[in-house]
Amino acid sequence: DQALRLLVEMASGHVEVNTITYNAAVSACEKGGQWDQALGLLVEMACAHVELNTITYNAAVSACEKGGQWDQALGLLVEMASAR
Repeated sequence: DQALRLLVEMASGHVEVNTITYNAAVSACEKGGQWDQALGLLVEMACAHVELNTITYNAAVSACEKGGQWDQALGLLVEMASAR
């Protein structure tokens, strides 16, 4: 939760949020077992036109795996492959 709050504070404080900062937040969600928030960040990244990279997808897939969300994880793998 702290990583997500920090991300929101950065954005509202006019600090540039980019792939690296989002990846850190997605990774924190993965470590905290918050797969749904990790997926929400991916949507947010796409809406903000922030590039999703291999690290982004890897953390999100891992978050889904830890949450037992295998369909979501497989969907992300398909999305990653088609984004290349």
